[in-house]
Amino acid sequence: MERNGESHLKEPLLDAANGPPGASPAARASPRKERTTKKVMFNVRGMSCASCAVSIETVVAGLKGVESVQVAVLQGQAVVQYSPEETDARTIKQAIEDINFEVDELQEQEIAVCRLRIKGMACTSCSESIERALLMVPGVKKAAVGLALEEAKVHFDPNITSRDLIIEAIEDAGFGADLISYGDDVNKMHLKLEGVNSPEDTKLIQSVLETVEGVNNVEWDTVDQTIKVAYDPDVTGPRLLIQRIQDAAQPPKCFNASLYSPPKQREVERRHEIMIYRNQFLWSCLFSVPVFLFSMVLPMLPPFGDWLFYKIYNNMTVGMLLRWLLCSPVQFIIGWRFYIGAYHALKRGYSNMDVLVALGTNAAYFYSVYIILKALTSDSFEGQDLFETSSMLVSFILLGKYLEVVAKGKTSDALSKLTELAPETAVLLTLDKDGSIISEMEISTQLLQRNDFIKILPGEKVPVDGVVIKGQSYVNESMITGEARPIAKKPGDKVIGGTVNDNGFIIVKATHVGSETALSQIVQLVEAAQLARAPVQRLADKISRFFVPTVVVAAFVTWLGWFIPGQLHLYPQQWIPEAMDSFELALQFGISVLVVACPCALGLATPTAVMVATGKGASLGVLIKGGNALQKAHKIKTIIFDKTGTLTIGKPSVVQTKIFSKIPLLELCDLTASAEANSEHPLSKAIVQYTKNLREQYGSDSDHMLDSKDFEVHPGAGVSANVEGKLVLVGNKRLMQEFEAPMSSEVEEYMSEMEGLARTCVLVAIDRIICGALAVSDPLKPEAGRVISYLTSMGITSIMVTGDNWATAKSIAKEVGISTVFAEIDPVGKAEKIKDLQAQGLTVAMVGDGVNDSPALAAADVGMAIGAGTDVAIEAADIVLMKSSLEDVITAIDLSRKTLAKIRLNYVWALGYNVLGMPIAAGVLFPFTGIRLPPWLAGACMAASSVSVVCSSLLLQLYKKPLHIEDAPRPAGSSDGASNLV
Repeated sequence: MERNGESHLKEPLLDAANGPPGASPAARASPRKERTTKKVMFNVRGMSCASCAVSIETVVAGLKGVESVQVAVLQGQAVVQYSPEETDARTIKQAIEDINFEVDELQEQEIAVCRLRIKGMACTSCSESIERALLMVPGVKKAAVGLALEEAKVHFDPNITSRDLIIEAIEDAGFGADLISYGDDVNKMHLKLEGVNSPEDTKLIQSVLETVEGVNNVEWDTVDQTIKVAYDPDVTGPRLLIQRIQDAAQPPKCFNASLYSPPKQREVERRHEIMIYRNQFLWSCLFSVPVFLFSMVLPMLPPFGDWLFYKIYNNMTVGMLLRWLLCSPVQFIIGWRFYIGAYHALKRGYSNMDVLVALGTNAAYFYSVYIILKALTSDSFEGQDLFETSSMLVSFILLGKYLEVVAKGKTSDALSKLTELAPETAVLLTLDKDGSIISEMEISTQLLQRNDFIKILPGEKVPVDGVVIKGQSYVNESMITGEARPIAKKPGDKVIGGTVNDNGFIIVKATHVGSETALSQIVQLVEAAQLARAPVQRLADKISRFFVPTVVVAAFVTWLGWFIPGQLHLYPQQWIPEAMDSFELALQFGISVLVVACPCALGLATPTAVMVATGKGASLGVLIKGGNALQKAHKIKTIIFDKTGTLTIGKPSVVQTKIFSKIPLLELCDLTASAEANSEHPLSKAIVQYTKNLREQYGSDSDHMLDSKDFEVHPGAGVSANVEGKLVLVGNKRLMQEFEAPMSSEVEEYMSEMEGLARTCVLVAIDRIICGALAVSDPLKPEAGRVISYLTSMGITSIMVTGDNWATAKSIAKEVGISTVFAEIDPVGKAEKIKDLQAQGLTVAMVGDGVNDSPALAAADVGMAIGAGTDVAIEAADIVLMKSSLEDVITAIDLSRKTLAKIRLNYVWALGYNVLGMPIAAGVLFPFTGIRLPPWLAGACMAASSVSVVCSSLLLQLYKKPLHIEDAPRPAGSSDGASNLV
């Protein structure tokens, strides 16, 4: 076992999702080789002899970029190694097919992942069309597009397609796309260079960096004189790379490199988008307000508006001409974005809001142009133009989009605050062999590397994740875990980047830097969750497919429904407003129906709520892995709790020992600890620690372990090992029965006595003879009882499932208020119990922390991993409770319920708005009340609906935890959940 839990310090919270699955450590250690050449395997049919193999090898070897080719006739396979910069797998496959051999699909396809920023999405139809366009690209295996996040994550085979083709497919669909990250570019830095004056200097620096071990990729930006370097933090770091650049200069030349932080792309684009909508709205107002005044205000104020009725030619007036001239820039210049959006949507076979706006404004505009042409050519024709409808409609929609973009930007506030927690600078120490400080220097946090020593004074933020090697203090981790109490830290304890050192001086050794820190991992996890689509979103997806065509048909029917009766004089003529005929009245009703319907509000109902909820959850120490987990959590009716480390603190200690033979206690403990040394179970760690303490009392070496062989874990029973030629069994009664170790009445009585005290009795047998027992106690978490009681009040049944004995399990369950208990169950049995409950129609959650809980966490509808648990448990779970507090089980479920209620409210608002708005816009109330919804006002209502849905989701930021249990500060050494996330 490694000291201070360092065995898992090198494991990040999230796997490198951008890397190829199943990559070996060796492969990861030399990524540059993978980048220069690639290997691909084909199944080739039709080969009959060696000459066939020779012909294939000759043709393929002649292709540019192919470095080697091997063909096995008997296996029917061809293995080709090539340079991806010069050729690709598809070209090689085509070359083999051209000489009349059949080539099957590629085997062992490499899967790459890229994240893209998407521009121009307005509603669910947009995100769906992008997904469809991406999935049509050859080689794309999976694509997820997040509307609220404005990002896409694409899994693809780099042998078949590339990033450029993926971006091109998105642009062909009518949207913009920029690359966020790709492949191993997670650990990367930007350097600003000085003194580089020629292409030769550029090539020199690039070649120097590429020869550095651990550098994966080097990209040069000649415009900004910056260089982006992707590197392996296990091998190299930013300070070394800067030093190599400086050393590359030959006098009198001098190269200088400094860290360069490019502006955050998302924020820059968000501000840019806000500015575009604001400017377009202001420009449209510059033209639309005069049009509105000339058509709706001044004519009502004689004599101020009399000049508008002066005739220029025949019946065309000054007012008509001015309205036409002012409306045209709004329609075709400022409103050009709607034409582009509608064109690309119809080109791809779907429809969106742009189609509705383009149809409505064009109908009003070109009808008005028709009125002007008729007035120009006739001295008796009289008609009313609708230019104010077209221009005001565009203005109000742009105002709505502006407000919507501003509101959507606030949905990621919680995530933005997390990313800003890390300090900009840190104090780097140089230590001698004795650990004394030789020198200290303040540097940028981005320049920190693994194994650096950092000094942190009271009140300062911890720059990166690390382990305390000197000093003691209390650290405030509330900004990461939501834990209000300061956590005591002493040498050996972990600290998290972004947290605040309260009152003591500590020296920390960096273990995780850059994108591997807990803070970065949390941000990545939450971003991935926000990209995942919740099942409830399917309702909006289904509606969006037929929404716009239905609205267009409804608008046409509305126009016919008013025009035909008007022509046949089926309704009173006084219904028709002055200066308007039945055609114009019908047209206005039809246009109002077109523009009042809003597909955007439906599309934003779910993703904005999920985005706010996951960000808020992260700030409270509850990491929810996507909309699916968020939706399922609100249905939970039964929660299964593991005992050790979940209901109990998870730090058991040996409180009593019993010898059943003449073996000395120290010898018994030595054999037991040596057998348990390879186990990660909390009970094993307690026994090993007890043995170390016992050795110190006897004055012997506390870290010495006897040689152990044939170690084997028996799930739910214990462990066995061969220690210095002796078979040592450490576990419960079941393990002894399995190995046929006889149980005496003395052993039975001692077990019953300990179990009655809620202690776990660990039996030790040597060569199948029970020689002793160790009683281990693990105190309950102080909040356990209140949490179980609160869950009961929420209508949720609590069940305890444990591998411990029945007596101890019942005693613990009784203490916390759980009535249903399953004991002496192995990990597979826990998963089976969950399936049995699911078969009864129950939605089951599992709360656990250990490796043995991972099958149950995966089997449950919602798996919740206690943050202090193992990486395997955290990976298998749907929700991670970062601060290891059971009260966050309630928080997760309550937040899920509140979010789903908000989503339903959003849907009710969006659907109700359309259901009520469209009939009113169609003139249902007009015959009875005279109330009519003009097209420009209908457009304002449409814009307001999207804004209202986003603002409704933003109210989730006011969420408060339903149960908050205060407790005293924890003792030194009690590691918190998020510390073990990394």
